[in-house]
Amino acid sequence: MTKSLQCIVSGKVQGVYFRSWAHGQAEALGLTGWVRNLKDNQVEILAQGPDDKLEEMKKRLIQGSELSRIDHIDAKYIDYDKKHTSFEIRG
Repeated sequence: MTKSLQCIVSGKVQGVYFRSWAHGQAEALGLTGWVRNLKDNQVEILAQGPDDKLEEMKKRLIQGSELSRIDHIDAKYIDYDKKHTSFEIRG
């Protein structure tokens, strides 16, 4: 199991390039994992990496991208069954 940060982000986060922005933030921090849209207009992020970089990612997600509006973030650490080697955008 790999310690991972899972975030569900609510607000205006679909159709505003939020996944692409989150991907760039994760890569800049050297994190691995993925970001994807959920059916209920939310975005889910799973990030893996050093604790300090995961905390920084969480701070950046709270701020959001220029075009997004963040209403709520449910962020928690979980044990994930796969260790990722890159950060990808999923459908």
